Amino acid sequence: MCQLNSTSMSGWLLRIAAAIVSALLVAPAQAAAPGITGTSFDFTAEASHINQPDGATVYSWGYGCNTAPSGFLPAAIAGATCPTMQVPGPTLIVHQGDSVTVTLHNNLPPAAGNTSILFPGFTVQSTGGVPGLLTQEAANGGTVTYTFTASSPGTHAYYSGTQGDLQVEMGLYGAIVVLPNTVPAGCRAVAGTLPDGQTDFRLAASAYNHPQSCYDREYLFQFSEIDPLIHRQAEEQAGIPCTQSTGCMSVETEPYHPTYFMINGRSMPDDLDPNYAAQYPHQPYNANPHMHPGELTLVRVVGTGRWQHPFHEHANHLRVLGRDGNLLLSQTDPSKLAGPLLFTTTTTPGETLDALFYWSGKGLNWDVYGHTTTGPGSIYNLDPSDPNYAQFNGKPVVCTPDANGYYTVNSGAPPNAPNYYEWCEDHDKALEAKPFGAVGSGGPVTLPDPTILANGPWYGGSPYLGPDATQRAVGSTPIPPSGTVGNDPTSEAGFAYMWHSHNEREITTNNIFPGGMMTMMLVDPQAYAIDETR
Repeated sequence: MCQLNSTSMSGWLLRIAAAIVSALLVAPAQAAAPGITGTSFDFTAEASHINQPDGATVYSWGYGCNTAPSGFLPAAIAGATCPTMQVPGPTLIVHQGDSVTVTLHNNLPPAAGNTSILFPGFTVQSTGGVPGLLTQEAANGGTVTYTFTASSPGTHAYYSGTQGDLQVEMGLYGAIVVLPNTVPAGCRAVAGTLPDGQTDFRLAASAYNHPQSCYDREYLFQFSEIDPLIHRQAEEQAGIPCTQSTGCMSVETEPYHPTYFMINGRSMPDDLDPNYAAQYPHQPYNANPHMHPGELTLVRVVGTGRWQHPFHEHANHLRVLGRDGNLLLSQTDPSKLAGPLLFTTTTTPGETLDALFYWSGKGLNWDVYGHTTTGPGSIYNLDPSDPNYAQFNGKPVVCTPDANGYYTVNSGAPPNAPNYYEWCEDHDKALEAKPFGAVGSGGPVTLPDPTILANGPWYGGSPYLGPDATQRAVGSTPIPPSGTVGNDPTSEAGFAYMWHSHNEREITTNNIFPGGMMTMMLVDPQAYAIDETR
């Protein structure tokens, strides 16, 4: 492990500050739920190093592709790769009923001994390899093949069944997404584009074969931690000549003191960088969720490692659909889901859950778009070069409630309306008590003075949702200094909600805040296209 001096530490903190501003307030990289697809997978287990945002590289073991997979999903994500070692291992995307075959080649150092893979929740047949405590294992330089039927949809885990206290800690784990074999009534089938004309990045129409599990967007979060002392011992002993199946390492895995806490193999702010980013050759997946108001966002959670991680998603609770691929249904009415609403999606090592997240702005008691009866906030003022919104520019802003109180297609809204799914009861309600801009007074708060330089790029100039919202808060008053507005009025202009572990230590990297298990959910205005190809 490398040591950081004061100069490199200050540089790291500046990098984090810059990353938060640029990744959250300008043009961020989005997450999707990327993985490899097919029914036959050729895996290797080998050693390499993974990166941490404090500048350290950590010796690790991981699963990867021994030969190229048959494909990648979502197919629209460019630059997809499956290296021979990655942390977490490749996400397997299969369909319910598929007969899945995984062949594992043990390319770990001889001192590591045998290795294997467990597939909890599935009935597995093994061929080749040698007997192990929990399953057939691949001896060093050897192979073993596992075959199972993907019987139940949902999110599942896989991980090493050999010396779990060491091998799982070292990085031998991954996720399986089993897609349902039907499109339940009322769910939108996966298509190239969404009703609003934007790209559809979903893997399926629903999480399970149930109409209440439909979703509009999805993300996978796999939680793990690293004790660098364990990894250092393994690295120091990797070169020991060995012919024993149990390995020749003598690695102390207790007491356990992790200092790196990761989502999808990366820590904050690295988890905001793009999927398949070149700077993380063995950590291909990010954790940067986005959504539009009113969308049902499927959150796939996988617990790995040894600790539980109480992950809190700001802005709303999550409705649990199922655990370990088991749909949670009402005992009295099986047609209804019975999963709880969770304030934190506490992970359990080796277990998974699927849950729906939803944000609409209802109940805030102020107009999140900053609409006004007259002036700039009373008409649509969007990018004139974007053909999707030419029909709105210069037209009066409207909010006609549907039966549920939202501006949707059920009340005459076009699916690409800039304020689609607005909560109409709060339409044209002021936020500012002492406004500097166009919104009328009478609201509950006083906004920062846009002419105060100290606000800088941390304050985007507007508390409102939408790419034309800045002018609604400041009117004709410019926000100095020129070029430092993080929330450019012609760009994203979304709301950022921190998603993070509620264990304070777990939002640090090597005991320095911010870091660890932290990311941001960005609620983007409908006028902003969420491009998950980056």
